[in-house]
Amino acid sequence: MKKQLLIAAVAATMTSVAMADISISGAAKVNYTHVDNDGSVNDSDTFKQEMDLKIAGKSGDTSVTMNFGGMDSSSETNNDAVSTFNLEDAYVATSIEGVNVKVGQWDNGNNELRASSRTSGKFAASTTVSGVTVTYEAGNAADDTVKVAGDVAGVALSFKDVKTGEDISVSTTVGGVSLSYLALNRDEANTDRSVATVSSSFGGVDVKYAQANAESGACISGDTWMGDFEHTTYTCSTTDNTNAYYLNKDQDVAAISLKTSMAGNTVEFRNIEIDGTAGDDTSINKFIVTRALANGATFEATYADVNDDGAATDNSSLDLELAVKF
Repeated sequence: MKKQLLIAAVAATMTSVAMADISISGAAKVNYTHVDNDGSVNDSDTFKQEMDLKIAGKSGDTSVTMNFGGMDSSSETNNDAVSTFNLEDAYVATSIEGVNVKVGQWDNGNNELRASSRTSGKFAASTTVSGVTVTYEAGNAADDTVKVAGDVAGVALSFKDVKTGEDISVSTTVGGVSLSYLALNRDEANTDRSVATVSSSFGGVDVKYAQANAESGACISGDTWMGDFEHTTYTCSTTDNTNAYYLNKDQDVAAISLKTSMAGNTVEFRNIEIDGTAGDDTSINKFIVTRALANGATFEATYADVNDDGAATDNSSLDLELAVKF
């Protein structure tokens, strides 16, 4: 009898776990990078790995999400440093009388003009009325913001009021050509940033062009296809020329991408031109080949050539990446 009760208890436990609305997803990638420096600077060979794990649970209209991430720190200061696995996002989302509520910590996402940021103790509430979505955000260490977004005759518009200025976004598609404009306007003098993007497809080739501008008191620090301009130890200044991707104040960026399919591969060419002051210009050319493998992983090879007038040396690099999502 005791054995039957034990079996029944175990079966009940297994049933509850199986019926729970819980999902687990994630991604992992490993990179080998060889950098060939001109002049007296030594070449380098680096191995890195990055892994992410997302756990989401749901009960009715309420969900709990936790994102864990681990990134190798060898590209920063210490090649022997041990990477850590950290809790990055953790939030509860629900709907109350037509109002979507989100509480916790989460990443606000990258764009062409600024790097992402993450803080704890955040609160967001949004609702949609007649096609217009109004979002209010606040937090323990953040200023209150109000964002209004909607669609007018096929044009997506958004206006976000922040303590130090406003963010304005406009996007639409005309005749198969996608157009977008983003402006981060700030009250402090000479600190506005803006970017305009045009993209389309011609004869099987995807073409994308962007022009980003920063005033004399601002730096572009986004992490997008235009270039990885964010860095954990870099502060926007007028004097740091140690790396092509550490943009100084008043440096503008123009970038073009050409992408197509070839023999089962995705092949892309990118040209990034950084226009700085006092001859501090940079030209970056990238060739990227991506292929989906039969084992479920993706292989990507990236060759980059950097010609930086303001840096001590130019360089070229080859990055080999193996990535998988689950």
